[in-house]
Amino acid sequence: MRTHDSELMDYAHEAIRLSREHVAQGGIPFSGVIVGSGRILGTGFNRVREDNDPTAHAEVVALREATTKHGIRAVAGATLIASGEPCALCYMASLYASIGHIVHVADRRTAARYGFDYTSSYSLFAEDPADWPLKVTALQLPEAEQPFQDFLTLSRAGR
Repeated sequence: MRTHDSELMDYAHEAIRLSREHVAQGGIPFSGVIVGSGRILGTGFNRVREDNDPTAHAEVVALREATTKHGIRAVAGATLIASGEPCALCYMASLYASIGHIVHVADRRTAARYGFDYTSSYSLFAEDPADWPLKVTALQLPEAEQPFQDFLTLSRAGR
């Protein structure tokens, strides 16, 4: 179900309100609102500093709340409203959650002007992991496929 433009504006204003509230409490200016079936399913703001969790971005926090409250199926096709354009992590989380529409208010260039330059996150996955700024090693172990085989076996047995 696609959210209409006037509804999108209302939810975008809510994302900005949440973001400003979080900034007033000492946080950083990113928030997310997950909308589905004409209602807010989950909200979040960037909690990386508060939680010491590098994955606690606003969009991920909102997805976690929505799926905890309503289940993973509820977010499939839902709309994510973000106060700032999602980084690569948040775009990927949205894809894996089957979000149907992403709307952002401030784009990546605006965020960069205010000290939040995450533009390099977009191109990283276009590179071979051998060229990444961290070391990636693939180990060839004979039992590497066993957990996948176990999963298939249990899935076919009707778990």
